[in-house]
Amino acid sequence: MHAHGVRRRLFGAATGIAAAAALLAVQAAVPVDAGIARGSFHQTNLVSDTPGLAKFTDKNLVNPWGLSSSPTSPIWVSDNNAGVSTLYRGDGTAVPLIVAIPAPDAPTGGTPTGTVFNTTPSDFFVTDAKTGKTGKALFLFATEDGTIAGWNPNVGGTSATIAVDHSAVPDTANGAVYKGLTLGSVGSNNYLYASNFRSGHVDVFDKNFAPATLAGKFMDPNIPSGFAPFGIENIGGQIFVTYALQNAEKHDDVSGPGNGFVDVFNTDGTFARRFATRGTLNSPWGLALAPSTFGNFHGDVLVGNFGDGLINAYTPAGVFRGQLKSETNAPIQIEGLWGLRFGNGGAGGDPSTLFFAAGIGGEQHGLFGTIQNVG
Repeated sequence: MHAHGVRRRLFGAATGIAAAAALLAVQAAVPVDAGIARGSFHQTNLVSDTPGLAKFTDKNLVNPWGLSSSPTSPIWVSDNNAGVSTLYRGDGTAVPLIVAIPAPDAPTGGTPTGTVFNTTPSDFFVTDAKTGKTGKALFLFATEDGTIAGWNPNVGGTSATIAVDHSAVPDTANGAVYKGLTLGSVGSNNYLYASNFRSGHVDVFDKNFAPATLAGKFMDPNIPSGFAPFGIENIGGQIFVTYALQNAEKHDDVSGPGNGFVDVFNTDGTFARRFATRGTLNSPWGLALAPSTFGNFHGDVLVGNFGDGLINAYTPAGVFRGQLKSETNAPIQIEGLWGLRFGNGGAGGDPSTLFFAAGIGGEQHGLFGTIQNVG
């Protein structure tokens, strides 16, 4: 959900015609599997909630944001407007498991955004308040409700369990809005990092989900007022943070050409360097490091724009190298682009393949697919 729960329902009711028109435009613009002509990259639509738009149809794939996986698992997708996480293999086939993400005051209806696999051996345990069952969260989810939830099948079954509830912190009118989530370590201590779009800060939690104070505060004094942490990803042991312009409610972004920054921080929160400034950025959110097999952009950091659906490529030093283009040499443009993630070499797909998630049709629908180098 890219709006409060009530706003989401009102938006869906009031703008159905506009969303439908936008969806038709998307259907016309992105065929299921366009033939190879020329160029470097090829887009394939694997799954959508809209019949005919992709190879497979899944009604739960509504406004998918974050993507995560273990070294061998299928890809876990945060379905923001469906309040669940769905799982897909690298070929787009669905895994029967559907995990419900709770709202702060209900067992369902949460608004997941970022997600991460828990790589730690014994940290981030979740406990069911009613049954007392406890266990290590295998997958973790941040939500726009201001919560962080963890999933362990022996604790919640097919439901995640809320471990952090900052929906009313500092108060109900200004509760946290978590847009992204990643994991990192300082020495032998593991931490979760959540981008709080409303407060304009990165919230850090220790292995017990308690707020943590680190040496740095993830601050860049040269980021203009009104821009806030949006996407967040651990790349090569450093925390990459994207920034987008806040709207008046400090809940959603205001897209536009040049509306974006990317910073790099150390895992202790100290500022390392500015990575990208304005330019082709437009509400950037998705982040991924391209492998050596990814054509002309091998080894580059990919930054996806939610604002215009384009994917920017930078060297690890932050030098802009261009945008991903299709076989027709036109930029690959995916409306409502959110998550970017390369396959894991297991059930989560070929490690040379870039997977993407997008909230098409004004975030009222969803698309999950791949982008592959074709020479």
